[in-house]
Amino acid sequence: MLSVYLDRGVISYSDSDGQQVHKPSQDMSNYQIVKVGDFVLNNQQAWRGSVGVSRYDGIISPAYFVYDISERCDPAYMNFALRDCCMVQQYETASRGVGTIQRNLFAPWLLESMIVLPDLPEQYAIATFLDGKCSEIDQIAADIQAEIEALEAYRRSVVIETVTKGLNAHAEKKDSGIQWIGQMPAHWKTIRGKYTLKYLQKPVREDDGVITCFRDGEVTLRSNRREDGFTLSDKEIGYQGIDIGDLVVHGMDGFAGAIGISDSRGKASPVLNVLDTDMNKKYVMYYLRSMAYGDVFTALATGIRVRSCDLRWNKLAELFYPIPPRKEQDAIVAHIDEKLKKIAEAIDDKKRQLATLEEYKKSLIFEYVTGKKEVPA
Repeated sequence: MLSVYLDRGVISYSDSDGQQVHKPSQDMSNYQIVKVGDFVLNNQQAWRGSVGVSRYDGIISPAYFVYDISERCDPAYMNFALRDCCMVQQYETASRGVGTIQRNLFAPWLLESMIVLPDLPEQYAIATFLDGKCSEIDQIAADIQAEIEALEAYRRSVVIETVTKGLNAHAEKKDSGIQWIGQMPAHWKTIRGKYTLKYLQKPVREDDGVITCFRDGEVTLRSNRREDGFTLSDKEIGYQGIDIGDLVVHGMDGFAGAIGISDSRGKASPVLNVLDTDMNKKYVMYYLRSMAYGDVFTALATGIRVRSCDLRWNKLAELFYPIPPRKEQDAIVAHIDEKLKKIAEAIDDKKRQLATLEEYKKSLIFEYVTGKKEVPA
């Protein structure tokens, strides 16, 4: 089973590295055979660059276009040339539709596309040179990605450690009685959520925009992030008002980190739990996120659903929460805020490095497959 990815070309399940490839249809009778060296295009995504020359024998959905490549062409060279930006522009020209996500490729227009085609020995030389250079770039990018993942793991550990152990590593400890916390400072208390949290249900105003709680913890107007990819409700039954500063826990995505403080006034579906507390709200937010980061919510789940975990008010109300003195809550929040800001800056810097490498790789491929530069002798 094969698929095509924007940044990787034709891939199989075995080399997907955990990426979710298209789920195959139960009826595979119309699937197409793909041979090594075939040119494969995603009919609706080719205009964005979802094309590639296959390194595999396999099968692919009938929604894709599959073409033989002439014997005058080296498949490795063509994989670079046909995925280059100057070709992707031609796929866009050869596509019909006005949508911002999907446009259908029109085969007769595609066949009018033009490609630079040096003789075979030069194609081999270009492909070999680019393979080597791109492998070097990919290895550097993989190292940077590993650094990003390490920073994100550190970010999670900062939150988990600080909200459950406090800032004084030498403080006297006691058993918290909470399985996922273990030892905590002896002067802290524990209390059920229903005794320290208040479940809010505010009326909706006429001019309210829709608020979404994202998995990265941002709670904001949908229009501040993106409008596409959401399911819209026709009747908005049960919608509630949310104010700036409200603590919000997503009832289905909270297990993945969708827990935050709203930066906007608006309305939201009843799947969002809107909460108030006399405690430092950000401390409560960080504590709940620490449970998400530690997969506690998933472990506590009673139902079986993929990529979801029911986290409604009745569950939040019965959970035990560690309660440091208020001044200590404030100090913990300030410490976490400062740490996370520095970590975020480091991650952003690494992501900029990745973007620069990606642009360099694209420009390198463009220069050699279009003859702007010649392979060193």
